[in-house]
This record gives sequence, C-alpha cells and structure tokens, in this order.
Amino acid sequence: MPYIKKELREGLDFILLPLLTVVRKTPNHGALNYIFTRILLSTEPENYEDYNALVGVLECAKLELYRRAVAPYENKKKKREGDVF
Repeated sequence: MPYIKKELREGLDFILLPLLTVVRKTPNHGALNYIFTRILLSTEPENYEDYNALVGVLECAKLELYRRAVAPYENKKKKREGDVF
C-alpha cells in the first residue's frame, strides 16, 4: 500500500516531482513501463523470492489503483450511462 510516513513521502516526492512533470508531458505507456522496470530492477533482485516480491508490489499497486481510482470512475459512468446488469 502507498501509505507511508509523511516524512518519507515528502523526501520521495521531492525526488519524484521532476519525473512526474516529464511523465505528464509524455503520455506514453511504454515510458511508464520503462520507469517502473528501471525502479524495480534498481533493487537488484537476486533470486526468485526477490522477483516474486517485486511482482507482489506491482500487483498491490494495481489493485490499489483499481480500488481508489478506477472503481469510482466506473461507478460514476454506471450512474450516468446505466447499469449493464
């Protein structure tokens, strides 16, 4: 989960803000994949357990994105366009 202490978040945001500015100007899914891959590989995984943990990080990030952003968006669309079920 992305819920980390405020002090750590502030330090990370200071580093991430320039990257986020570039990402906003380059809406390219390949670039996002590249960024995620480089960050994950920078942890220098050495064995299956390490790689498995990284896949878990991605899976949890995916689920959190869906839960917090995609599901509310879909709920709004369902109300506006009508339920399919």
